[in-house]
Amino acid sequence: MRHRKKFNHLGRKTAHRKAMFANMATSLIMYKRIKTTVAKAKALRPFIEPLITKSKTDTTHSRRVVFSRLRDKDAVSELFREVAQKIQNRQGGYTRILKIGSRLGDNAEMCYIELVDFNETYTVDKQVSKTKKRRTRRSGAKKVTDNTVKNEIKEEVETKTEVKDKE
Repeated sequence: MRHRKKFNHLGRKTAHRKAMFANMATSLIMYKRIKTTVAKAKALRPFIEPLITKSKTDTTHSRRVVFSRLRDKDAVSELFREVAQKIQNRQGGYTRILKIGSRLGDNAEMCYIELVDFNETYTVDKQVSKTKKRRTRRSGAKKVTDNTVKNEIKEEVETKTEVKDKE
């Protein structure tokens, strides 16, 4: 019986699976978005999110722990330098999975897995939303009072008379 065994082995031995996750995590850190199958993306998420959390504290120990899982110096330095700086305020949920349909060859479900704070499409600045005016369905016509109409008519008459005087 396989009760409470939720880990997806993806049809690979342990060493192959760990190497694959290390490569995928490195690519995700370097390029901020990768295209893969939904099953691999869901399996990658528990692998990379603790590493991103570790990168918030920039100590020698946390760097060594992350390096032991990723095995790539460039990816570790990128993670601690750029990624950790952007996600400093976030409490979790550093990755997003966007499904994009099926692959033609074997009909596998494909998706993009990306780092949340690096996609400008979904990140909205708070200042931009404040400057936006509220739109209504009402017409923009002002309430016209007798005084405003009289003033407008007087202005038109004055401009016409000035034009005639100049001629």
